[in-house]
Amino acid sequence: CLIGAVNLKSSNRTPVVQEFESVELSCIITDSQTSDPRIEWKKIQDDQTTYVFFDNKIQGDLAGRAEILGKTSLKIWNVTRRDSALYRCEVVARNDRKEIDEIVIELTVQVKPVTPVCRVPKAVPVGKMATLYCQESEGHPRPHYSWYRNDVPLPTDSRANPRFRNSSFHLNSETGTLVFTAVHKDDSGQYYCIASNDAGSARCEEQEMEVYDLNIGGIIGGVLVVLAVLALITLGICCAYRRGYFINNKQDGESYKNPGKPDGVNYIRTDEEGDFRHKSSFVI
Repeated sequence: CLIGAVNLKSSNRTPVVQEFESVELSCIITDSQTSDPRIEWKKIQDDQTTYVFFDNKIQGDLAGRAEILGKTSLKIWNVTRRDSALYRCEVVARNDRKEIDEIVIELTVQVKPVTPVCRVPKAVPVGKMATLYCQESEGHPRPHYSWYRNDVPLPTDSRANPRFRNSSFHLNSETGTLVFTAVHKDDSGQYYCIASNDAGSARCEEQEMEVYDLNIGGIIGGVLVVLAVLALITLGICCAYRRGYFINNKQDGESYKNPGKPDGVNYIRTDEEGDFRHKSSFVI
């Protein structure tokens, strides 16, 4: 005779635990006439469903670090951030009027932030823009960021606190970015950032930012000196050119050279030329 209906409940449908601790996913049968119902646990993560407990065995990545408590609850040891997911407890009671019931539990594993990476400019001229960065990638849920100068916490907006009336900055606590629209001498100091969530917090090392005045007179003087040096160099080159230091000396006129024989012509003494020279020498 089929009587009753299987019903489930949980003492905590949204358990929260820190990484590397243990947690119990509560699934309790409140009503059932079946003495040996079939129990299954499934994990739903990234739109994929996998077995956790099936055929009376722990399955998947929980094998070796989970067990069934009582008849239906699931206990996980040494949870990791990868265990954050939806877990569905399913019970099939063949002897009940309503044979199937299920309950979904959302597990959140919190991860403490690690030391954030901070970037602070070392030196910025007065009146210029400056941006300070703070980033952390391990914490879950995502951490919030706060900046400190000389151990004094900075507000999200300098205009919101009269203490910082000489500053002009805005802090984005979600991204960790601290932006100065125009730095002032009072903005010089030691800066560090803290990343925090429900699991804990972490801070980076202090870094100094110096705000200095621009020496306009010195800059103008330096430019004038450079221009004067360039003018002297140009004048020296012109004088040297006029005095002929850059002209090659050449001999005036052409040097005398014995006429050479035309290429390709061979002279052959004829018999008449030889007789003429012989007769001339005889007459003398």
